[in-house]
Amino acid sequence: MNIFFKQIIPHPLKETINPKSDIWNTNCEFNFGKSYIINATSGKGKTTFTHLLCGFRNDFSGTLEINGKDAKSFTFQDWSDWRFPKASFVFQDLQLFPQLSVEENIKLHLKLGTNVSLEKAKSWLAFLGIGEKWQQKCGTLSMGQQQRLAIVRALLPSYKWLILDEPFSHLDKENTLKAMQLIQERTEENKAGFILLALDPQPEFQANFHLQL
Repeated sequence: MNIFFKQIIPHPLKETINPKSDIWNTNCEFNFGKSYIINATSGKGKTTFTHLLCGFRNDFSGTLEINGKDAKSFTFQDWSDWRFPKASFVFQDLQLFPQLSVEENIKLHLKLGTNVSLEKAKSWLAFLGIGEKWQQKCGTLSMGQQQRLAIVRALLPSYKWLILDEPFSHLDKENTLKAMQLIQERTEENKAGFILLALDPQPEFQANFHLQL
């Protein structure tokens, strides 16, 4: 289940694209089962990249192929089948339900289908230091706590691809390393691939490829 960017130029970025980009305005293939870390400064299209892959926007020239199919030909059902469970996302704005508790956010995702038990999800939250927040409404959590919850939620599906847009921006080094450990372990368990977008290079993280956006 490969992802192929063919000469893609997002319309809002066409005047500011990095000429040395490994992704924009060139051919770049993301191979199933491999791990990628994409480094980019602000304004170079990390969120645009993520939104293209989840079907939130199609304002670009070039071709985006997902599993050999042109994404611009995707129907609503095609995108639905791709987004769950084949692809799982941590968005920069997290897209949690702030009025619901941590428990409710997790259980809502579990109902969509997963091979992860409620107890396992709780153990992941505890590993990331927010196990005691189980009954707390998400909207009252700190941004770092919300990021950790969003990461755990994204790990629940039996995904083929995990795409993460700056998931550690509010985490200290210790919690970042713990979160990355969970991501790598769960991705290996799923025999999947992941794409991590970050502001800064992440040399301490193991990945098959390090790219520049």
